[in-house]
Amino acid sequence: MNAMPGPALDALTLPLMAVTALLVAALPLLAVWRSRDTNKFRKLVWVGVFLTFDLVVFGAFTRLTDSGLGCPDWPGCYGQANPLLAHAQIAQAAALMPSGPVTLPKAWIEMIHRFLASGIGALIVVLMGWAWYRWKRAGGVNGSKDADEPWLPSALFALVCLQGAFGAWTVTLKLQPMIVTIHLLLGMALLALLAWLGARQDALSAHTRRRAGDRAVARPLRTLQRLALLSACLLAAQVALGGWVSTNYAALACQDFPLCGGRLVPEMDFAHGFALWRQLGMTASGQYLPFPALTAIHWVHRNAAFLVFAVLGATVWRAWVHVSLRPLARKIALLLVLQAGSGIATIFLSWPLAIAVLHNAGAAALVVLVTMLNYAARHPSGAASASLPPSPSKP
Repeated sequence: MNAMPGPALDALTLPLMAVTALLVAALPLLAVWRSRDTNKFRKLVWVGVFLTFDLVVFGAFTRLTDSGLGCPDWPGCYGQANPLLAHAQIAQAAALMPSGPVTLPKAWIEMIHRFLASGIGALIVVLMGWAWYRWKRAGGVNGSKDADEPWLPSALFALVCLQGAFGAWTVTLKLQPMIVTIHLLLGMALLALLAWLGARQDALSAHTRRRAGDRAVARPLRTLQRLALLSACLLAAQVALGGWVSTNYAALACQDFPLCGGRLVPEMDFAHGFALWRQLGMTASGQYLPFPALTAIHWVHRNAAFLVFAVLGATVWRAWVHVSLRPLARKIALLLVLQAGSGIATIFLSWPLAIAVLHNAGAAALVVLVTMLNYAARHPSGAASASLPPSPSKP
């Protein structure tokens, strides 16, 4: 990767940014510590889910307001720890190009996104250290089989480090669509893993974790397990397509619905639209990206949504018969309808910022709920099968 070199870092930039990250992490840590919840580890996991959801949504806001290069270097802003210290350089860049990517509001949006990300990174370090401490205190490898193992929090730490690297490349490679889309997908993966860990903590806290020998409960849920996994895979693909639409600024390539440009199948250029390794707005050969390429990107995302809606709908219907899963199924069904509505509204209202951000938030919320459904289908409690007919008794 040929990253563009940025301004030299000031000597105090990294220490000041580290202090900022610790301050961002300190507030939720203090809230967890002072909470009345007896299981503070579980509380911290769900606080992490909430903040990571906020980070994904604010990342969408950063992308949609074209603030990704508000500070055109990384990790600082013109080598400084925040836009306040880099005010002179930002003002000079804004004066040369008032409608360009560098303005004071855009710089603050970009740096707030980075501060929130670094604070969540610090929280995950605490979460990982705490998980290892709990596991060793429970006896480690030789301890109880019900001990909560620290491998998932460790995977979260590795993922957040990788996410930080792609955050840097997003800036230094000047918003290259492939890098930005992977950055989005890694953020969603981090959110999903935290939601899985949260669902696991809920199960352990309620003493509903399924024993290895309790296969009779899992058998009736086998179809739901497959549907939930298929839903998760299709949702991940649709998020990737949505990220590809957003990073290529193809949201307004089709401004009518259900047709596109008055046609069911408009003129499209799939070869250039889905060439993955290229600069923003350019083809792989360095020419300007033709409009039919943007149309192809938008059209594929739009039509894939019908498949996702159908499969998630079938999954909700299958989950509905299980009493304990019904509240989760109801939330997914409601969110599906809202997500479809916000997507259509984005087209008819010419991509207003608030609705576009809401559409991204809906996708993130679906990731959380579908992850929780996958966990519940694979680790059911007795209540999960309460509405099922009893299995035939053995002679």
